[in-house]
Amino acid sequence: MIARVQSYALSGLEGVCVTVEADISKGLPSYEIVGLPDAAVKESKERVRSAIKNSALDFPTHKITVNLAPAYVKKAGSAFDLPVAVSLLVAYGELQANTDGVIFLGELALNGELRPVSGVLPTMIAARDKGFTKFVIPKANEKEAGYIHGVQAYAASSLREVVDHLSGLAPIPPVRETAFEKTQTAEHNACDLAFVKGQAIAKRALEVAVAGGHNILFVGPPGSGKTMLARAIPSVLPDMDFDEALEITKIHSVAGTLGEEGIVSVRPFRSPHHTATTVSLCGGGSKAVHPGEISLAHGGVLFLDELPEYKRSALESLRQPLEDGVITISRAGGTVTYPASFTLCASMNPCPCGHYGSKKRRCTCTPNDIRRYRAKISGPLLDRIDIQVEVDGVEYDDLISENTEEPSAAVKARADGARKIQRMRFSDDGISTNAEMSEKQTREYCRLDEACEAVLREAFESLRLSARARSRILKVARTIADLEMSENITPDHLYEAISYRTYGAETQSD
Repeated sequence: MIARVQSYALSGLEGVCVTVEADISKGLPSYEIVGLPDAAVKESKERVRSAIKNSALDFPTHKITVNLAPAYVKKAGSAFDLPVAVSLLVAYGELQANTDGVIFLGELALNGELRPVSGVLPTMIAARDKGFTKFVIPKANEKEAGYIHGVQAYAASSLREVVDHLSGLAPIPPVRETAFEKTQTAEHNACDLAFVKGQAIAKRALEVAVAGGHNILFVGPPGSGKTMLARAIPSVLPDMDFDEALEITKIHSVAGTLGEEGIVSVRPFRSPHHTATTVSLCGGGSKAVHPGEISLAHGGVLFLDELPEYKRSALESLRQPLEDGVITISRAGGTVTYPASFTLCASMNPCPCGHYGSKKRRCTCTPNDIRRYRAKISGPLLDRIDIQVEVDGVEYDDLISENTEEPSAAVKARADGARKIQRMRFSDDGISTNAEMSEKQTREYCRLDEACEAVLREAFESLRLSARARSRILKVARTIADLEMSENITPDHLYEAISYRTYGAETQSD
């Protein structure tokens, strides 16, 4: 007898319906799985066998063939354990149930328990978009399934529960839909701008960066507060709506980094160590192509501390996502595109010893040392960082001052106001921040009068800026104007935007 049960396979965030066919026929006892399975799927034979026996169910002692169709799609992971077990039970007659239109997902333990699997949320969304509305999933994945509207999900803790549910002996109640609650980022993050003493220029640059979604680089000596400023960025980022949270959660669900809440409610802040490899940043793998730090930072911040210490190849891998907002990964396991729209925040010392240009300590580096150190960051990459601000050490009097610094909540309120203006401006353009503007949109929304053109022309020639740098100056100036609720860009807005491009201007090129 042949039985068919449906499941789903993921390729990146895209899903493919997989039909699990089980054929039990006369012959010597054997058990084969075909249909391009990976090692985890092949090993499911023993998990399924033990799970069925330990659930007080009969396992067929015949010739068993399980086919995963379509055969050209690579089947990876342990989520096919449950559909394989159900198909075998139906084919053997141990389970009398109609499984048409039901998607089964779950890993089986040897005792029949259902263990959680990664990627349930994007899998269910992909299947729902193809017309599937009923799902049987592990109990541990219940919370993330609750955020998907328009489906009926049944969360079971064991294979026995699934069998009793399908046979009608003990129906499982469907998972209740969960309402998304915004988490106020300013309250959630422990690192508040109120704790950062001094550094008024750097704080202003940080505010502009967040308000327009611009990339930012802090350059300064050790101990000047660069890392503390970067870690305060999440506290001023805008709160997420449900659609943003769902898109971010898809990536973290595939990566297996989803927390107990079942959804990512706070914008990500990823800070990989400088020894991170290119694959760990971009994503990949020898079999399945998993998202890397670049994609896990989607919708949030990717913080690279001590930027020149990263491998050159790893840094250059940032160039495509910084321009396109996505990253395409090609590996032996396939080609996958993941979202990668993030704010890059980086920090570095001005020289190997860290004190070049400092007012407090003398630099011991030679000119060649400084040039070699700065050359670790290519001109094209530096060109893609909109705001480059130099940070100097903090005076002792500032550190012990009792004066109250402006808290993150106040900065966030101004940034939210600027973001609201941008959402209204780009409501028909498919973007939400000034940093995402195309050249056409930049020409439309960043018009300059004669006085502004003269200011920008002088900066372009004196600083030897590239065409990309000019475009990014215009975008930053547009954000500064939005913070001041100004409809037009003025020379003052341009002067401030230009001041954020002076570091390393001589090294920038296309």
